[in-house]
Amino acid sequence: MSLNPQYEDIGKGFVQQYYAIFDDPANRANVVNFYSATDSFMTFEGHQIQGAPKILEKVQSLTFQKITRVITTVDSQPTFDGGVLINVLGRLQADDDPPLAFNQTFLLKPGGCGFYVERDIFRLSLHNV
Repeated sequence: MSLNPQYEDIGKGFVQQYYAIFDDPANRANVVNFYSATDSFMTFEGHQIQGAPKILEKVQSLTFQKITRVITTVDSQPTFDGGVLINVLGRLQADDDPPLAFNQTFLLKPGGCGFYVERDIFRLSLHNV
């Protein structure tokens, strides 16, 4: 494969779609459809998770309902196998908690008729705690 020339559009489109689903409590569990049953890895606040079933368990264990999210930047790079590396910087507020900065990195891999999330790293930007 080669570098995907639409990597920036793919990155921005993916981020918009992913957060629209994740941030809707009635629809949140559907983010599992972005992940492979066996080949996806997620690191959520330092906790390592492999495979869509375990990722779904993690997503369903989150206790907040409402998320207000502001995306500051979406940076994307093509990978040599046709995938896209995406880094998201922004701020989110869960329920009535104070807003916090966050960083999330996705590695999309070609599969089937589109892409799946092979790697996902999420971290709140907390300092001095």
